[in-house]
Amino acid sequence: MGVIRKEKIEGPAAWKGSELAGSDSWIYYLSDKTIVALEKALHHIKQKGLRAPNFTKEDFPIDKLSDEVSYFVNELENGRGFLLLRGLPIERYTDEEASIIYYGLGLHMGRPVTQNPKGDLLGNVVAAGDANDKNTRVYQTNSYLPYHTDLSDVVGLLSLRKAKAGGLSSLVSAVHLYNEILENYPEYLGILYRPVYFAHLGEELPSLSPIFSYYKGKLSCRYMRKYIELGQEIRGIQLSNVELEAFNIIDSLLHDERNRLDMMLEPGDIQFANNYTVLHSRTHFEDYDDPALKRHLLRLWLKMPNARELAPEFPGRNGIPTRETV
Repeated sequence: MGVIRKEKIEGPAAWKGSELAGSDSWIYYLSDKTIVALEKALHHIKQKGLRAPNFTKEDFPIDKLSDEVSYFVNELENGRGFLLLRGLPIERYTDEEASIIYYGLGLHMGRPVTQNPKGDLLGNVVAAGDANDKNTRVYQTNSYLPYHTDLSDVVGLLSLRKAKAGGLSSLVSAVHLYNEILENYPEYLGILYRPVYFAHLGEELPSLSPIFSYYKGKLSCRYMRKYIELGQEIRGIQLSNVELEAFNIIDSLLHDERNRLDMMLEPGDIQFANNYTVLHSRTHFEDYDDPALKRHLLRLWLKMPNARELAPEFPGRNGIPTRETV
């Protein structure tokens, strides 16, 4: 088990949802100049006859946006840990054109990694799975998606279409969560630093990881209760009462409206979040019957050039092995 941080963590990553909800300081509005640069790069891709994700960042030239891209990358690792980019005129583009712009921007921020055993680098988030199957990943349904972190340094979402009703996106700072536990429930910290089995960490069998890790001056978090419980079940291990109490505390803090930052991802919105410092969730939604109108987001998992070094007991997870390499 790694070193347990016993002092409050200060800094922009320790944000509280209620303190951000009343402002738009966390929204980055894309300028006309930025949109023109992205559209020029889109035109360049189309002239070459390429489609996402089958091109490189050299094929999508946005050198004029290097300062903005640097800001995005730094804010995700050293700032609040999340971004909402607003202003992309999605109505101008086909879904394919929007995917090119989104993937091209992602290439300049980091390296896309695989999201499933098929090796997808650009994921489609639509309700198409069976919510009653334990092996169905919850994002494939219209069910409430519990707070969790994904298997990459950064996760990104581009909204193509929103649901008929519901589907609200919610973020919580893992650093603020940690500070709350440290202040009010410090007796549980040791439990949360101790490795437990997680299902769906990109391996055939559940593997070990702690929920919290503090290493080289940075706190990292990995959590999704459903996958922890499934991991112990597969391994034939029963969670102790004290572990369940610790998870209940985490869940109560995650659902405290004072800690959450809720937002509706409008068509054209792009959200990025650091998977070590931000937990994300989505409410249940009602979809349209017409397939052309159904809620549809595009997802990127990125390995970042400035990502923190992770502790040995907090294994890195950047992508899911393909079936050929499992």
